[in-house]
Amino acid sequence: MKIGRIISSSSDRYEVEIDNKIEKYMARGILKKNDKTPVVGDIVKIEEETIIEIEERKNYIKRPKMANITQLILVISAKSPKPDLLLLDKQLIFAEYLSIKPIICLNKIDLDDISKISKEYKEIGYTCIQTNAKLGEGIEKIKEHLYNNITAFAGNSGVGKSSLINQLFGNSITEEGDISNKNKRGKNTTTMARLYKIDNNSYIADTPGFSTFDINEIESKDLWKYYVDMRKYEKNCRYSGCSHIKENECGIKEALKQGKIQKDRYDRYCQIYKELKEREERKW
Repeated sequence: MKIGRIISSSSDRYEVEIDNKIEKYMARGILKKNDKTPVVGDIVKIEEETIIEIEERKNYIKRPKMANITQLILVISAKSPKPDLLLLDKQLIFAEYLSIKPIICLNKIDLDDISKISKEYKEIGYTCIQTNAKLGEGIEKIKEHLYNNITAFAGNSGVGKSSLINQLFGNSITEEGDISNKNKRGKNTTTMARLYKIDNNSYIADTPGFSTFDINEIESKDLWKYYVDMRKYEKNCRYSGCSHIKENECGIKEALKQGKIQKDRYDRYCQIYKELKEREERKW
């Protein structure tokens, strides 16, 4: 029996790294029947040139399908495209939900002053790194966080994810996309997830689709649990099941009044809560 990690997949073929060598394998049909289709990042057991078993996953991401990610680098650009802090908060929530370490990368620092965004999230406790992928600025700082991790890059198309990955490897392993002049939104160029190896215990994932993933697996009543800057004040709420929006004697709202929670971020919490609540109500 051989054990390896899936680094890419295409249709029903999987590239698996075993002892620093990459070979292609098929998956046993029973895995798909049992809804256990292998995905990039999986540790798998192989017999007779066939994947027969998937080891227990640390986490699983549905879109794009990946497993065992330990770190997310959330890339936002300073100006073009415009920073989407609502998306960033959703990504941070999802990282907390899956127990994946998030790092915020503020790319294209030559285009605008991003000190406010950096200050806001550093105060919460998140690591923020400023980069300029085109000029290679901040790349060494990112490298410090990559080792002994399987790191995925997430963010709207056009923010510079592929450029950052290419800088990290020193060559163009991913296709770089241009910003559309018509709508100022990026054109997604990556079409499938793949792991790129840095060393024996470190990989970078180039992935499509992270700009559109949602957090609908999380119930609205539990949303506050994934806000590191809010959950410590929930114990001061008078009533259990507090939504922290309309209730009186709410510990989180009191912390907001005292300036312990940032108003803009709380407003985005309310917006996300409303989205989740409305989706839940539509189910019925």
